[in-house]
Amino acid sequence: MAIFSWEAKDGVAVVTLDTPGAPVNVISRAVTEEMYELLAVLERDASVKAVAFFSGKPDNFIAGADIEEFVRLKSTADAEQLARDGQALLDRVATFTKPIVAGIHGACLGGGLEFALACGYRVASDHPKTQLGLPEIQLGILPAAGGCQRLPRLIGARAALDMILAGKSERAAKAFRLGIVDELVPPSILQDIAIAAARRLAQGVFRRRRRGGFLGLLLDGNPLGRLLVFRLARRQVLAQTKGNYPAPLAALEAVRHGLSHGMREGLRREAQLFGHLALSDVSRKLVQIFFATRELKKDLGVPGAPPPAEVQRLAVVGSGFMGAGIAGTTVVQAGIDVRLKDADLARVAKGLAAARDIVNERLTRRRITKFEHARLVALLSGSDQYTGFGKAELVIEAVFEELAVKQQVLRECEAVLPASAVFASNTSTIPIARIAEAARRAEQVIGMHFFSPVARMPLLEVIPAAATAPQTVSTAVGFGRRLGKTVIVVRDAPGFWVNRILAPYMNEAAQLLLSGVRADEIDRAMVQFGFPVGPITLLDEVGIDVAQHACEVLQAAFGERLTPPAALAALVKDGRLGRKAGKGFYTYSGGRKGSVDSAIYPLLGVQPNGGIPSAEIVQRLTYAMLNEAARALAEGVVRSPRDGDIGAIYGFGFPPFRGGPLRYLDDLGADRVFAELQRLSERLGPRFTPSEAVVDHARSRARFYP
Repeated sequence: MAIFSWEAKDGVAVVTLDTPGAPVNVISRAVTEEMYELLAVLERDASVKAVAFFSGKPDNFIAGADIEEFVRLKSTADAEQLARDGQALLDRVATFTKPIVAGIHGACLGGGLEFALACGYRVASDHPKTQLGLPEIQLGILPAAGGCQRLPRLIGARAALDMILAGKSERAAKAFRLGIVDELVPPSILQDIAIAAARRLAQGVFRRRRRGGFLGLLLDGNPLGRLLVFRLARRQVLAQTKGNYPAPLAALEAVRHGLSHGMREGLRREAQLFGHLALSDVSRKLVQIFFATRELKKDLGVPGAPPPAEVQRLAVVGSGFMGAGIAGTTVVQAGIDVRLKDADLARVAKGLAAARDIVNERLTRRRITKFEHARLVALLSGSDQYTGFGKAELVIEAVFEELAVKQQVLRECEAVLPASAVFASNTSTIPIARIAEAARRAEQVIGMHFFSPVARMPLLEVIPAAATAPQTVSTAVGFGRRLGKTVIVVRDAPGFWVNRILAPYMNEAAQLLLSGVRADEIDRAMVQFGFPVGPITLLDEVGIDVAQHACEVLQAAFGERLTPPAALAALVKDGRLGRKAGKGFYTYSGGRKGSVDSAIYPLLGVQPNGGIPSAEIVQRLTYAMLNEAARALAEGVVRSPRDGDIGAIYGFGFPPFRGGPLRYLDDLGADRVFAELQRLSERLGPRFTPSEAVVDHARSRARFYP
């Protein structure tokens, strides 16, 4: 079947790209070959004066290049040639003898945006699903079909680098303000306006808005200004990546080289850099994460599970930080009614205000209009009674982490909820089976463990108990995806997955503190290793009291090896609960983190003395986690190494370029990890004793991934 179809409308060839049998359009070799043939036909047809391109997919223009073809590359030369082939195709589009207009609705990403940039004019729909971006950096590569050349020339180096180096996408309205899009219209008239623009261009009438403003002219319009832009961008990239990700620096070089030496030399350098990046270990790891995340989006959590029940009304019990975060995120992402309930109206009011703040932020960032903001805010309501719960298909409790309290909430909810409603607990430590002991309908009880802050953290752990029905699982998983979360299904065991493998890491950080290592030295070593924040900062963010409670639960379940040091209890007793209390390991002023509070050291009974090199800090912390991850996987806490690694990356920021703890353990080699754990256990105690899973893998030289 043909990928492209077209018809003539008063001298304009209206072309539709619709890849048969595929959910989205991508630029593949088949698309490339057929596009060359189409362009040759349109060029020869004297009745065609201009061309307008559209997508036949409902919410997708072109999602990018074919990643499947990318992963089959075997050499740097092959990768460089792939980039040159893409450049040649888009050069054919850019130099076509007749005007080409792109009519963009839905995702226009990567190679899709590069195609649109090669067209002479771009009209986009103002629909929220119309997103334009160059996300290649997220796969460890760079835009290599001309994106590093055409975008800076269109909107200036400063604005282009902001998009390229972060790999971020922009809504059509922002793309219009930047000058990427020439016209912004409602979806219903997109085709008519794009065809009219093509006809106008064919007649020689060309309107181009001024782009960049005064600041853009100042910085992009002269060599000294551009030098400053590149210098600041490089400094920012190094500050953010610590040199662990080569792609942003390569993209910066491709843009700089093109603006300094001309388009053709820029394209050559772009392809060359792409060739080096495409086969790098970092890119391969990031692509593996991409595929794993994509697979999870199709996974309902239980083999052969029935489709999720439709959730149009959510009830949330507990309007504190987590409950309000769940409510606000649900309204923004799913656009459904949310009913908050708490013990008194003052708490409800505070929770509703916090939930509205999440909606307000979207308005401030121009992600929604004032009318959309008013509609979303109207979806939030609350009470100190269970009124309004009678029509909820799903209720999530986010009350205090105490079994008796959660069981009481469950009993009260079952008395007012529809018989088919799902009850989910946002517990981080309590086994779901214990909570469900109080249920009349245990098959509809499940865990949904959100991470803080809910609006920003991308992971959701869904925890079925033994009695949980398959559709309850699929409903929780499906709803989590509607909230934009990456969802993993984990076994109902203490700490589940993320907290289970995080506990020894946090405990070891406390042990290092008690041995005299400065808090900021520990954080600095782990940030350099690739974590977004160090373990001491993470304790402050999570809440030191919350971390202490989680550690106590895990100690009760697993014994001495997960015993938390007394350091946490001493800080909690002093009221140092972390950021939420305005004091923890670090100082806080106006909500902003300051330096380490030196008063913590007398509380811990230590005097910082250094003496432990960064390499040992990293080894002790990471090996404690790797050991526990291997043990928990062997116990079936997660279904696969894929789920475990995605959980660690999205749950607490395990360095993506290292692939996750289980893939990293494979890279190190189980025999090496076993030997190092043995040495650490001899010197520091039984908490480093190699798990049976590590011993077995070392003995058999097995890997977690084939």
